[in-house]
Amino acid sequence: MNREELLTEFGAEGRRVLDWGHVRLVDVMGDDARIEEVARLSYEGARKVSERRSLLRYLLRHRHTSPFEQVAITLDIKLPIFVARQLVRHRTQKLNEVSARYSVLPDEFYIPTPAQVCYQDSNNKQGRAGPVSDDVLDRFMGNTLDDAKEAFSTYKMALEDGVARETARIGLPLSTYTHWYTTWDAHNLLHMLHLRLDKHAQWEIRQYAEAIAEIVRAWLPITWEAFEDYRLNAQTLAGYEVELMRAVFAGKIGTSALDVTQFLSERGASKREVTAFIETYLGSR
Repeated sequence: MNREELLTEFGAEGRRVLDWGHVRLVDVMGDDARIEEVARLSYEGARKVSERRSLLRYLLRHRHTSPFEQVAITLDIKLPIFVARQLVRHRTQKLNEVSARYSVLPDEFYIPTPAQVCYQDSNNKQGRAGPVSDDVLDRFMGNTLDDAKEAFSTYKMALEDGVARETARIGLPLSTYTHWYTTWDAHNLLHMLHLRLDKHAQWEIRQYAEAIAEIVRAWLPITWEAFEDYRLNAQTLAGYEVELMRAVFAGKIGTSALDVTQFLSERGASKREVTAFIETYLGSR
């Protein structure tokens, strides 16, 4: 899509995310052709798409990142504070956020759907396991809704009493929605999406990543194809894992979980690394 088509598709209402959130396209600068132009430097006019595709795939595969920093996108994102705090960990963006020192925040807060209320995973310290029992679910949902309503009631009362906005806001929950404009270059945006589209990322932030990915896929189709092949759906092997693969192809060792565990353990791989390798490449065997 060209710029006008992108703004028509994603710029008016954008994409609704969660209960009150959204991702909306504000503007883009450059496209796949600009990335090719920057990479070639001596670019002299239109080239075949096949040549462009070949070059951009080469750049992604070999991590020549600077040409992707020459195109940028600005997004309007409305999201819960706890999700926002995960996105600001990606510091290579230009960000301007609504200020509750100057603005009165509407009583919009995120309440998860029942399917997203799960027990703590006993293995993954930052992940979810299976769904909670009905009584735990009812208690959590009721308490969360009551707490948010009470917090906003206190907030409004403080404002009516003349308390400064910057002070009145301090009791609002992390589920409160915030709103910002952010500008990313393509390289840093793809890095964020690589992490936040991962199945281990929190479900809520994955919903925003998927909405952003839809826009990027339409904006930079050739770059996105390469990103899927060489980053999103790819795996990076450690040196001893490459050694293992070579030994397997040479017929020097078998491919059972026991063979793989012994080989990797002898080369210093941790139990977690061995387990991850077996799950990725051997599946349930």
